[in-house]
Amino acid sequence: MLICHLGMSGSFRIEADPGDQAPGAFHHPRSKDAAHDHIVFHLVSPTLGKTRVVFNDPRRFGFMLFADDSGGHPMLDGLGVEPTGNRLDGALLAELFKGKKTPLKAALLDQTLIAGLGNIYVSEALWRAGLSPRRAAHTIASASGKPGSRAERLASAVRSVIADAIAAGGSTLRDYAQADGSLGYFQHQFSAYGREGEACRKAGCGGTIQRIVQSGRSTFYCPVCQH
Repeated sequence: MLICHLGMSGSFRIEADPGDQAPGAFHHPRSKDAAHDHIVFHLVSPTLGKTRVVFNDPRRFGFMLFADDSGGHPMLDGLGVEPTGNRLDGALLAELFKGKKTPLKAALLDQTLIAGLGNIYVSEALWRAGLSPRRAAHTIASASGKPGSRAERLASAVRSVIADAIAAGGSTLRDYAQADGSLGYFQHQFSAYGREGEACRKAGCGGTIQRIVQSGRSTFYCPVCQH
């Protein structure tokens, strides 16, 4: 099994072999500098003929690893629950955040608790759930640790944000594009992220989106409807 991580600037290029044309209409130029081509897979297909899949990574933050058939690898140890799986619900969030006084935003970004949630989608999920990123993480549950309405709303918001982003093809920021070169369009649906100074889109709110910095990351939220 091959485990791939694109880092910040990595991408896969699919080319005819020989040739340097990637299929699809690329809205953003993809790096083709051979100095940043780190791995090339040569493939033969009955329909496409000879093709190459090239891993290019100018910043070299990405990596590839071999794992055994079980998918186990030391770098995967300690990762939290998959946010798109059936396990993520209010009860699980209440259990994960029990006793944690860290801000809710930081807890959601902790990869040992929930794996795969990033800065953008956490901001969007908190906005949908009506929860402040400053709120202490443990407060989404009752004193006894049982999930309350906040935990249930948050779990539902996380799952819906990811589902909507996948349906929209992801979020295109700077040089991101899908494998065929097309752009993701979820950024056009952002309700909080990147909307500093703009009116909150929640019906009847009347608030204004603010930006704060938490753990060195930008957080966007509405102080009126997110408590």
